[in-house]
Amino acid sequence: MQALAATMALAAPFVLTGEKGLFHFPDASEVRLQDISRAAHEDDWPFSVSSGYLGCVWSAGRKTVSFVEKREPSHDGAASDPRMVIVTTDPFELTLLNITNRDLFAPADSVEALIKRVAPFEVLGEKLCDQPQGARLGDGEL
Repeated sequence: MQALAATMALAAPFVLTGEKGLFHFPDASEVRLQDISRAAHEDDWPFSVSSGYLGCVWSAGRKTVSFVEKREPSHDGAASDPRMVIVTTDPFELTLLNITNRDLFAPADSVEALIKRVAPFEVLGEKLCDQPQGARLGDGEL
């Protein structure tokens, strides 16, 4: 019981400063999206598609950044579901949580090389969480 009280006492200041709790469920108003595209001179673009959306939302008590590909409607007018990957420098999350859509990342020689490529996008995505809805970060932020 004392351990629970101590944990609550330590966690309370974080919740009071605007942090989201571990069990916070985000709603649509909390999702931040920005379209991004590969620049002509960008050699370390980590994704296998040239454009998409970088997104951020508070999930499990922290900012979670993701990349969602842009899907164009097919010739019959129906659009298929876009693929999404979590953009993180945590090797466990980067490899295992993205296993179903790993081909959305450009081929890399190692996990370390992929981490170096996605790190700037994780930082940019985390900045999105701090912006008001509809704000856009400048292209020079990377």
